[in-house]
Amino acid sequence: MSTRYPFTAVVGMDDLRLALLLNAVSPAVGGVLVRGEKGTAKSTAVRALAALLPDVPVVPGCRFSCDPAAPDPQCPDGPHGAGPTEHRDARMVELPVGASEDRLVGALDIERALSEGVKAFEPGLLADAHRGILYVDEVNLLHDHLIDLLLDAAAMGSSYVEREGVSVRHAARFLLVGTMNPEEGELRPQLLDRFGLTVEVAASREPDQRVEVVRRRLAYDADPAGFAARWADEEEALRQRIATARALLPDVVLGDAALRQISATCAAFEVDGMRADIVMARTATALAAWAGRAEVAEEDVRQAALLALPHRRRRNPFDAPGLDEDKLDRTLEEYGPQEDAQDPQDSPDDEPDPEPEGPDDGPDGGGPDGGGGLPPQDGPDDAPQPSGADAGPEQPSVPDQRSDSAPEQQPAQPGNPGNDAAEGGTAPEKAAVGAAEPFKTKRFDVPGLGEGADGRRSRARTAHGRTTGSRRPQGALGKLHLAATVQAAAPHQKVRGRSGRGLVVRRDDLREAVREGREGNLVLFVVDASGSMAARKRMTAVKGAVLSLLMDAYQRRDKVGMITFRGADAALALPPTSSVEAGAARLEQLPTGGRTPLAAGLLKAHEVLRVERLRDASRRPLVVVVTDGRATGGVEPRPRASKAAQLLASEGVASVVVDCETGPVRLGLAGELARDLQGTAVTLDELRADSVSALVRNVTDTTHRRAA
Repeated sequence: MSTRYPFTAVVGMDDLRLALLLNAVSPAVGGVLVRGEKGTAKSTAVRALAALLPDVPVVPGCRFSCDPAAPDPQCPDGPHGAGPTEHRDARMVELPVGASEDRLVGALDIERALSEGVKAFEPGLLADAHRGILYVDEVNLLHDHLIDLLLDAAAMGSSYVEREGVSVRHAARFLLVGTMNPEEGELRPQLLDRFGLTVEVAASREPDQRVEVVRRRLAYDADPAGFAARWADEEEALRQRIATARALLPDVVLGDAALRQISATCAAFEVDGMRADIVMARTATALAAWAGRAEVAEEDVRQAALLALPHRRRRNPFDAPGLDEDKLDRTLEEYGPQEDAQDPQDSPDDEPDPEPEGPDDGPDGGGPDGGGGLPPQDGPDDAPQPSGADAGPEQPSVPDQRSDSAPEQQPAQPGNPGNDAAEGGTAPEKAAVGAAEPFKTKRFDVPGLGEGADGRRSRARTAHGRTTGSRRPQGALGKLHLAATVQAAAPHQKVRGRSGRGLVVRRDDLREAVREGREGNLVLFVVDASGSMAARKRMTAVKGAVLSLLMDAYQRRDKVGMITFRGADAALALPPTSSVEAGAARLEQLPTGGRTPLAAGLLKAHEVLRVERLRDASRRPLVVVVTDGRATGGVEPRPRASKAAQLLASEGVASVVVDCETGPVRLGLAGELARDLQGTAVTLDELRADSVSALVRNVTDTTHRRAA
């Protein structure tokens, strides 16, 4: 086994190291989600932690690592009686992003189960990680159903595998550590809540600290064993401290005052459910044990809040992570011990002047020492690492720049380019305006049956969903279609010498289920940012609509991209990505003004889709064009735009045109564009899922169909 990088040699990363150590002291805390940029030693720290955990006593020969002192009575390899004991190192099991469900939970040999009637079960990674660490790099890129299985096992402490009446259950208690780069997409809030703690990591911007990181890494690469030997004393001291804290943990007292502060803090930050209260209580207790105290103090509650709450207060993917520390301090002070709140012998003038608060206090303002009593390091390592817990205000808001005083631009008459011509292609761009509040939109999908990644938008053949048929296995057997298998085997029973013991099933008889579910798509927004869209009230509504569609794409597990066109050309504002937050940020800064090169925007969409089709041919696109339908940029703008739209339609690209035209006189140009695209046209009002106009239209259409 290769020599691991010593945990105590990791430079900085105080919050990350503390969160990992707290889980080592109390696995009931529920694991750690590490958010941060690439190349910040996330994996190195997790692997180093495994070497600090105590040896694990196991039943010899048990594939599920049963504890000899308390063996699992339902262990598939059991029952285990009194016998010898083996000791092994705590395991760190890595779950790759491309893992299958069978690799995670284990696999049943369906052929042996049917033909021999035995439970032939091959354990998966959950069994391997029992009583150790399960590390998931890029957890946000895992398929949703794998994340669900993973977090359910972590919450229940056991894994269940059930197929065609054959059930296997085994213990699966492990320290779950996930890492992710937020730029590649967020986890759902429901899944974020299942991680006990979260920390934000970033590379240090201090030159001396960066020098020390490089110096230590080069020394380790040159002589791993020698480098580890130089840190052996610090490693042993930290290992002993973990053991001491574990022994003290059951005796730590969580008083009523601390418990009241925990509940008040969770209520003040409006987190959903009660899991946050429980995790904060466990974390505060582990912090006290780590510090060697027999009772939870206010400082433990505060640190627990900074680790357990930032990811739980997010209501949608556009909320910024982090806590408002001023609000946290006010809550702790308000619900602290009342008898110590005021001393009659003290005068307000005798109290020390608090830290000044002002507009300069921001994300870089100093937070609490996240080291939590970590072993001291040499030289520049004492410089604190930037922490996501100090991420600034609870929820930054975009100034509301909507104003009814800004006049709506009048529509142009046929043959008159209107406002685009008035502003001209070289007119100065207008400042970006804020977006209206997002709303729930109607669901748009891609026609036909796809085979893309699991999602929630369009119909597709997927590994999960309702069964629609059967087929011969293509490779390893997936979900067995029992009825089809029996039907295939039945005609051959006489030839196979069937006796009274049951049906004789062979490999050629096996049929797997064909399932239909939903897939995620590539939603490519093509947004008109020209002068005709630049009226403040209209652009606010348009941005609100696009923001709503972005949120819908997030909920349906889509990739998103954004093209904007204005002036003389179109630009790819957001390359296709799983991060809808990036799309929202680009939308907020979108300037407007100039002519309307509609054809350029559509041709740019065609080019982007061509490249994405080479990267992932199975992910089908949905183009959402947000425009009033005008085309004024370039030579013969209308005919060129029509031809560009027909080009997309000829390749079978599904499209939706969001008609942004307003006012009493409308030209209907967006409807013409939708016909060229062979897509659907909706107005801003009809975009809402609960739109009254959409309801009236649906009722009218139904009435006309019945009359016909």
